[in-house]
Amino acid sequence: MLTLISQNNLAEKLGIVKMIDSMIHADGIVHNGEISIMVELMEYLDFDSSFIQQARTISSSQSLMLLGSMSDEKKVALASILEEVALSDGFKHEKELELLKQVFKILGVESSKK
Repeated sequence: MLTLISQNNLAEKLGIVKMIDSMIHADGIVHNGEISIMVELMEYLDFDSSFIQQARTISSSQSLMLLGSMSDEKKVALASILEEVALSDGFKHEKELELLKQVFKILGVESSKK
């Protein structure tokens, strides 16, 4: 699945990083597991902390607009990554669940993990 995500253009990558960062901060606490998964994604998707800062400058609605034009396969891959991020601290916080539900609805995908 990550192979699909690594093939994104710059705009899609910006939207993806924005959503991952939003998921990490959804519950107001950044956990070690979330940091670890972000570092893994930074290496795999080839971006650095300055790119995260750039992603933070766009709104969530702009991000979702960018992501809405991705292929269905990429959307499913992103949904899986967001679920991994939400679970990386050992549980899904209520605010993470709300964000997942909102993103999945807008992207037209379903949760892969019940």
